[in-house]
Amino acid sequence: MADPAWFALFAELPRESVVEVEGTVRRSEKSNRGVELFPSAVRVITRSEVPLPLGVVDKVGADLDTRLDHRVLDLRKPAVRAIFELRAVVLAGFRRAFTDRGFLEVETPKLLRQGAEGGATLFPVQYFDQRAFLAQSPQLYKQMLMGAGFERVFEIAPAFRAEPSDTVRHITEFTSLDAEMAYIDGPEDLRATLEEVIRETLTRTKAELTEKDHPFAGGIPELTAPFPRIPFETAEEWLGRPGAEQDFGTEDEKVIGVRAEKEYGSPFYFLVDYPTAVKLHTFYAWRNDANPRKTGYFDLGFHGIEIASGGPREHRIDRLTENMTAGGFDPKDFPGYLEAFRFGMAPHGGWGLGIDRIVWMLTGLPNIRETRLFPRDRYRLDP
Repeated sequence: MADPAWFALFAELPRESVVEVEGTVRRSEKSNRGVELFPSAVRVITRSEVPLPLGVVDKVGADLDTRLDHRVLDLRKPAVRAIFELRAVVLAGFRRAFTDRGFLEVETPKLLRQGAEGGATLFPVQYFDQRAFLAQSPQLYKQMLMGAGFERVFEIAPAFRAEPSDTVRHITEFTSLDAEMAYIDGPEDLRATLEEVIRETLTRTKAELTEKDHPFAGGIPELTAPFPRIPFETAEEWLGRPGAEQDFGTEDEKVIGVRAEKEYGSPFYFLVDYPTAVKLHTFYAWRNDANPRKTGYFDLGFHGIEIASGGPREHRIDRLTENMTAGGFDPKDFPGYLEAFRFGMAPHGGWGLGIDRIVWMLTGLPNIRETRLFPRDRYRLDP
């Protein structure tokens, strides 16, 4: 028989306290789980403070800022934990898909002397007696590894962008999946590989989560190949501004996503043949020799949200330095990067994919901040 003092203890013990209970597990028709624990010993390990700043089992909701202010309590909710279970399965799927294709997982520096895409979106940091920057992407190092003969690499790592964007789709610290391939014949080699990796990863993710009866299994789409390839000029026509050669904004992407799904029946689609004028700041982007106004760059969209961007890189050092100068960069600021091109560089290319964005889209969450354990945005540095 249970000690009557335990009933008094459990009645007054605050929620979220930690207890250790020893006893016998028995079948029970009355229990929701079909079993009951009959205790023989109870020990209180830690007693929770009261009141709780955020309910854990209550059905009363809280706004996102309150949840993030008390993130540890928020993460105790099974529905929140399910987001990160999905995320872990997706990451494992990507790793398997890449390694199965001969890619080597690498780690590149996150403290840099310069950024890959200009200084406006860089976070400066004090590096001993010098100024450094947090990495926007591993772009330059991926290319240097192509010169080192690694040929196929991928990296899953944090990246940082100092963009003052207060939207549901932007965060300042995010996880980027970057890949690079050497000895390519053109952008289609990259698109085909990325497409295979996406399809394989999501197919495995859906199967694994369905087997576990996971709440997000139903939101993972069944994918067919190939994904549509939509020329940039076609997307401009859909938007009613042919020949504008302007990059697409958030609302533009939504319109394109709706039209793409209507036309092709696919939630995923490639926007291809980006104009040089749009990618002028991307000095490493290969320009089409037959038509210098075009690059081989592309975006991968998912339900109207850009989740990946990439293309062939310029591997000829004379063209590369010309692109730098045209984009307002001084080649003298990139000595280590350019050295990789001086002693033999194969044609290569790659892409960067936002892990937070694809998880956000798969879960259908209202805000991308919910896909990170402890998100960072323009105003949040704690917890």
